[in-house]
Amino acid sequence: MNYRLEDLRYLMARLRDPQHGCPWDLEQNFTSIVPHTLEEAYEVADAIGQEDFSQLADELGDLLFQVVYYAQLAEEAGHFDWLRIVDGITRKLVRRHPHVFPDGNLHTPAGSIAPLAADQVKARWEEIKAEERAAKADQPEQLSLLDDVPRALPALSRAQKLQKRAAQSGFDWQDSQGVLDKLEEEVAEVRAAVASGEQGAVAAEVGDLLFSVVNLARHLKVDAETALRGGNEKFEQRFRFIEQKLHAADQRLADCSLAELDAFWEQAKQQGL
Repeated sequence: MNYRLEDLRYLMARLRDPQHGCPWDLEQNFTSIVPHTLEEAYEVADAIGQEDFSQLADELGDLLFQVVYYAQLAEEAGHFDWLRIVDGITRKLVRRHPHVFPDGNLHTPAGSIAPLAADQVKARWEEIKAEERAAKADQPEQLSLLDDVPRALPALSRAQKLQKRAAQSGFDWQDSQGVLDKLEEEVAEVRAAVASGEQGAVAAEVGDLLFSVVNLARHLKVDAETALRGGNEKFEQRFRFIEQKLHAADQRLADCSLAELDAFWEQAKQQGL
């Protein structure tokens, strides 16, 4: 017999049972669970990156459990229940896909409306999201395109999302060359800040430089977060290669010159690492 979603929800309720539940789970709250949620999301991304689909099934289960956990906490506090979550996301997605559900009905027969191109779907999606933001705003005149960009996003992802939102209003470079020129300008400003010896200025200029790099990635149709993950992986593979070479030669990293280490680094590159 395979367990179902309702069984997972029952398990969660048992863990939070005030009399017979798990002491650790009973101590948890919304805030304490957040780090676990972020970790599980990254583990899902890692399994996808490794194309380990057996592991992905397990990681998706861990991530699903986080949603069930929040639902249980919310129900106990009287905020909302599981059905509110399911109903809310279903209604939102029906609303944001009028090209699939033209009358706003989930059960509209398929093929009842002419299909749209992907760019048309994307444009309409953004229009609907803007309408939703306006409807939620207490003071529409103070509404900003950036209002609902989550502050908890990883910095690279948030920078990309902020830039994408601003670009919707035309606040953007016309092409990647403009961004490359800006990048050179930011590098010069970092050099000037370093020369000044003011650490605060250095940090600020490095932040601007990173923001510009994200902008370049966006213009080149590259996801900055994914690209950096790839860069991290490449560095790790090459560094491990150097460690293995030195171990085989009974040498230590600390005893090698930078030139020697760089030579090993080039060997790693030549081997496709």
